[in-house]
Amino acid sequence: MTTMDDLDRRLIALLRRDGRASLSDMALELGVSRATVRARLERLQHSGEIVGFTVVTKSDHATSPVRGLMLIGIEGRGADRIIRQLRGIPEVTAVHTTNGRWDLVVEIGTGTLEALDRVLAEIRRIEGVLVSETNLLLATRKSA
Repeated sequence: MTTMDDLDRRLIALLRRDGRASLSDMALELGVSRATVRARLERLQHSGEIVGFTVVTKSDHATSPVRGLMLIGIEGRGADRIIRQLRGIPEVTAVHTTNGRWDLVVEIGTGTLEALDRVLAEIRRIEGVLVSETNLLLATRKSA
């Protein structure tokens, strides 16, 4: 894996802000040549540091206006099985392993609070889910 330097991190931050920015615009903002930006992008893609590009549409946010983070504590060693079950729930948009008090952080998106409540109840019924805590996401100030 390639070690990223400050220029790589600034380049990725620019792409997160505007994935369609031209090489010339990014070069100007970063204070480097267009060829440098192209070479850095190619290197970051080849090394696997950048694994892909995507589009976020207005409807992506509109279809799941109720979003939350569910923190889950797991009993025993059932994490892999529980993660597989969570992946099968359409409203679960991401599952993260973590350290500390919680074993998993689950991102959930639904159309209504009632739907969110239904998903939370479904997750709590999974065998091995010992304890959970859920926080609603009220506003997004910055998105990756």
